[in-house]
Amino acid sequence: RTWYKDEVKTSSFLFMKKLFLFPIIFWGFTLVAGAQEIQTDSLLVDKNQRTFHYRLPSNHPKENASLIFILHGSGGNGLQMVPYAKKLEEKALAENIILVYPNGYKNFWNECRKASTALANLENINEQSFFKAMIQYFKEKYALNEKQLYAIGFSGGGQMAYKLALTMPGTFQAITSVVANLPTAENMDCSTNPIPVSVLMVNGTADGVCPFEGGEMKTTNLTLGTVKSTMATFTEWAEINHYKRKPRWVKLPDPNLKDSISIEKYSYTGKKTEVVLYKVVNGKHEFPKDLDVLDTSWTFFKKLRSKKRKS
Repeated sequence: RTWYKDEVKTSSFLFMKKLFLFPIIFWGFTLVAGAQEIQTDSLLVDKNQRTFHYRLPSNHPKENASLIFILHGSGGNGLQMVPYAKKLEEKALAENIILVYPNGYKNFWNECRKASTALANLENINEQSFFKAMIQYFKEKYALNEKQLYAIGFSGGGQMAYKLALTMPGTFQAITSVVANLPTAENMDCSTNPIPVSVLMVNGTADGVCPFEGGEMKTTNLTLGTVKSTMATFTEWAEINHYKRKPRWVKLPDPNLKDSISIEKYSYTGKKTEVVLYKVVNGKHEFPKDLDVLDTSWTFFKKLRSKKRKS
């Protein structure tokens, strides 16, 4: 069974090729980053030993360190996300960032999709307690600024990022969700009390797993139910942030004219929050090759941090 069971069609051949090259990429990447080796620890949460990996910008981060959780897709694990954070890892020391790569419960997250047949959902694993425990861990051990907490999630991890924003209001200043749409009303399994929070979405129009236009998730050996369309999800986050006008639209410069991929950016910008969608035209269920999502996310987060200082 493949590591990305949630999104079995997630990956093209090239995506799998990257995973097979993971040990080589990771070793070389450690040298480039010039930071500490990846560390692993665990916390006992509701009788379950939950594990996570992290890399510090230095042995002793400066005060007010930002913390970013990077969340794997369903069926995966935290270490598989490290190669995608190459640019972000290289910036960690200068930008004073602690990067954390948690592991889902038996490789899955208990997010908001009611129909999910993953054990994390069936056993109703308390993810909020896990994230609270990790935040406390880094608060006690390192110089963490609790006003600079962020999450970036891919696929099932994107669903988990949505859950963090919806069910832990005020904890996270912003999230990024990649190739994930909010569950439909009948598939929503979270009691939410949403407050304004900045959200960055990255979705592909040719996604064969999480349909851009909404509908049933297409997976193998796993049921996940139905999701809203990308634009409906984007609009819902805009409404949570009290935006009513039409979003600003721009087409990004295309770095590779030889492929069929192009990216359109839709955005709502206010004094304190932003809601942004990168629409990857002809993009599949994968990280887009024409956009470094994690590095872009950090630029997004940092901009918001500056806004809060001015407000």
